[in-house]
Amino acid sequence: MSWRLRVVHSTGFGYNAPVTSSYNEARLTPRSDQRQNVILNRVETVPATRAYRYTDYWGTAVTAFDLHAPHTALEVTGASVVETEAADDTGEVVGWDELATDHVRDRFDELLSYTDYVPKQRKLAAQAKKLVKDLEPDEAVLAVCRWVHEELDYVPGTTGVHSSATDAWEERKGVCQDYAHLTLLLLRSVGIPGRYVSGYLHPQRNAEVGSTVAGESHAWIEAWTGQWRGYDPTNDVPIGERHVSVGVGRDYADVPPLRGVIAGGGASDLDVVVEITRLA
Repeated sequence: MSWRLRVVHSTGFGYNAPVTSSYNEARLTPRSDQRQNVILNRVETVPATRAYRYTDYWGTAVTAFDLHAPHTALEVTGASVVETEAADDTGEVVGWDELATDHVRDRFDELLSYTDYVPKQRKLAAQAKKLVKDLEPDEAVLAVCRWVHEELDYVPGTTGVHSSATDAWEERKGVCQDYAHLTLLLLRSVGIPGRYVSGYLHPQRNAEVGSTVAGESHAWIEAWTGQWRGYDPTNDVPIGERHVSVGVGRDYADVPPLRGVIAGGGASDLDVVVEITRLA
């Protein structure tokens, strides 16, 4: 069964002094892949700008734009219509011996490496080895995701956008970003390539067609065990029709919805609104 979803993601910035110029990148365009098809996407700004698009190193669509007239506010809106379906988890599955080969490790070196968000941690690595003992890699991914789901409490505000997987682990609390980072730490420590996925989640499993609700920016993981397979450790569910994927990378640093630099201006106020509608 497939869903058709409209997602509108608006981000507003307010500055306490005029910004004379700004340079920005927006990652607000959903991916087109085997699980989802983008029917419509546009990224607009107020004030209006001239933008260009490119695909980054990880395959994420980026809209780049810059402003060179003084402004005290900036609004960026990404609007998309996407058809989604549940992930197809059938297909090739490899064993631990294949994952340990030089070919696989070289191919996925960046997605097996540690980062500032996904740092090496000896005790967690030991825990990961216990979790995956006697399991095949695809079963190990599920075991790790479920363990993270059970061990962390979902508490907004406990961590920040710059918090790492170990920060969340020390607090035993976090949000979807933290669940994804902690899961990636465990998977990489046992040799399973893993990548961070950013996107959106419709909050209602039985959403009514035509009803617009407050949506959620969301994050989950994909692990390579012969092919890429996604799982949502925050909710302990496979990736399904409610998930709309946008960006992939090593961690959050590779997929922020908006990133930029400004000249002039002062501290900014930030307002983010996500609305999602099931159309069919």
